Amino acid sequence: MKVYEPANIRNVAVTGHGSCGKTSTVAACLYAGGIGNRLGKVDDGTAVTDFDNEEIERQISISTGVAFIEQGKTKINFLDTPGKGIFIQDARNSMRVADAVLILLDAVSGVEVQTEKVFQYSEEFNLPIVFVINKLDRENADFERAVTSVQEHFGRTSIPVQQPVGKEKQLSGLIDLINLQACQYSQDGEGKATPCEITDSHKDTVQKGHDAIVEMVAEGDDQLMEQFFDQGTIRKEDLIPAFKQAVSERKIFPIFASSALLNFGAYDLIRGIIDYFPSPKDSVPKLIDEDDLRKEGEKEKTVSTYIFKTLADPFAGRLSYLKVVSGILKNDATLTNYNKEHSERLAHLSIPQGKSAVEVPELHPGDIGVVAKLKDSLTGNTLGDKDHPTKYKNLDFPEPLITFAIAPKSRGDEDKISNALHKILEEDPTLRFGRDQQTNEMLLSGMGQLHIEIIVARLKNRFGVEVGLKPPKIPYRETIRGKADVQGRHKKQSGGHGQYGDCKIRIDPLPRGEQFQFVNEIFGGAIPKNYIPAVEKGILETAARGYLAGYPVVDFRVTLYDGSYHDVDSSELAFKIAGSLAFKKGMEQASPVLLEPIMSVEVYAPESYSGDLMGDLNSRRGRVQGMDSRPGMQVIKAQVPMAEMLSYAPTLTSMTQGRGDYTMEFSHYEVVPREVADKVVAEAKAGDSKTEGAE
Repeated sequence: MKVYEPANIRNVAVTGHGSCGKTSTVAACLYAGGIGNRLGKVDDGTAVTDFDNEEIERQISISTGVAFIEQGKTKINFLDTPGKGIFIQDARNSMRVADAVLILLDAVSGVEVQTEKVFQYSEEFNLPIVFVINKLDRENADFERAVTSVQEHFGRTSIPVQQPVGKEKQLSGLIDLINLQACQYSQDGEGKATPCEITDSHKDTVQKGHDAIVEMVAEGDDQLMEQFFDQGTIRKEDLIPAFKQAVSERKIFPIFASSALLNFGAYDLIRGIIDYFPSPKDSVPKLIDEDDLRKEGEKEKTVSTYIFKTLADPFAGRLSYLKVVSGILKNDATLTNYNKEHSERLAHLSIPQGKSAVEVPELHPGDIGVVAKLKDSLTGNTLGDKDHPTKYKNLDFPEPLITFAIAPKSRGDEDKISNALHKILEEDPTLRFGRDQQTNEMLLSGMGQLHIEIIVARLKNRFGVEVGLKPPKIPYRETIRGKADVQGRHKKQSGGHGQYGDCKIRIDPLPRGEQFQFVNEIFGGAIPKNYIPAVEKGILETAARGYLAGYPVVDFRVTLYDGSYHDVDSSELAFKIAGSLAFKKGMEQASPVLLEPIMSVEVYAPESYSGDLMGDLNSRRGRVQGMDSRPGMQVIKAQVPMAEMLSYAPTLTSMTQGRGDYTMEFSHYEVVPREVADKVVAEAKAGDSKTEGAE
């Protein structure tokens, strides 16, 4: 395979709302570009960029797939990104290494939630855009209506450069509004386009469409505006370069037409990518906030690469997808990881083609490649020349929104779970895994329930580990509201040495967050000094096991003020038991209550949903603290019990049609209302009785 210079490369992120046909569009372009002997399809699991078992089974993209075509002198790298909201951050991460974006829309639905999000990401990285209105063969598909939807959301500079011939099942051809050319598409799925004449019935609308493009291009250039006024048009040799420049500068967003499943429009789309999108040589650098210590003359010559995706392959090991930012990357090169300050040798340098790869001797700036088995380099790391340090800032990913407890279905699989999950975590920055110190449960956190379910399926399919899912235990606490003055005496005589320990304690509540205090007021040797720590230990161990529902007791003070001992029968164990008995008696008298964690929650959603969202938060025992307005968004601040937030993510998605988002962090503990506490205590006792029955 030949090596491509930056000017002949196009890196295109294919984005859009879920199920708008991104993977099918990439499949059509690959087939049109000579990859494979048949058109890949999502429905039968043959799409090149959806090769993960879960993607094939669920027929959705879960992470970005990378593939390429060679068309004449140009190589196009496609980054097929996920469209579902829970995976949309992967699209953002992939757009960072792209030089342009295709935003696909369903011709029936028009602009949807994730359409808006990926458009915002394109703004973040200043990427040129082409809109593609797909699925024009569907019933109720309407190109003009979809165009109107795009223009209403993203402005009048979103302008059609094609006009479809026919609608729905009668879709038969396309008219190029820039070059004023028409073609007839074959109906056999081969995607072959045959040039034809523009019919009289279309000439007026085609001319209007062409004039609209000419006017839009002329608006941004004084010389072209003058030519337009003088001649009523712009010469073709001036129009095409000016149009490309306007696209590159985000002054125009072209709108294409297609039906990927029919392989309708793929050739035109490929030609549009080559003609109108910038190459890495021309595009503005998107790896923002770089820490580049290279001198000006070194920046183009020295090697600098950025890892934007990691895949944990059970056979090939860790696969690192990277973009060559500068310099020529050669196979077997040794580079420095500037995030971790160690060296990496890059073996088997390849170009990804879905799950396959084509080995190459070198890659030039702007190209995308993959290497296997790097030691410690992960997504977001910069690899570069040892003597010319460069480091690109990694993107910030949102915190997980939902947490589940996981447990192995087979004994002895805990270590396997941990090892497998750490490999999966390498490829997904939105996952979190750890162990709850209080409940000892293994906790897996992600962006939604589907996200977690997919990870569980991967554990089974890739690593042979089966786990069960359950909502995590809420880390309740127990405390006291009253005081107690009690005695704990442990006396046992069974022949020979007996056991004797006797202590008197006062128990008082402490302010929230003070945890525990132990005060020794023993005078006159009522309890020998060497037994006093045993009393404290007995109290702490019993408090850790709880009194009401098995949760740790916190925020109390114990004062040891009296007791008695026996010269022969007293021991540390006896006083430890005495302290435990005294604490249990004291809890009976000190008005014990249950505490629950309260979370500080911020909900982001369009203003039209605010009333319903506040009502829902109130129904979750939440307290709305206030609201802030942001452009196109309302922020609701509230404090809500953690127990009420476990199922919030899917509810918010449903209530806001996917437009809502939220953040949550721990704030403090509060007393649980009586009716809720009674239920928690009853469930805890029921669980204890089941455990005892099993034993």
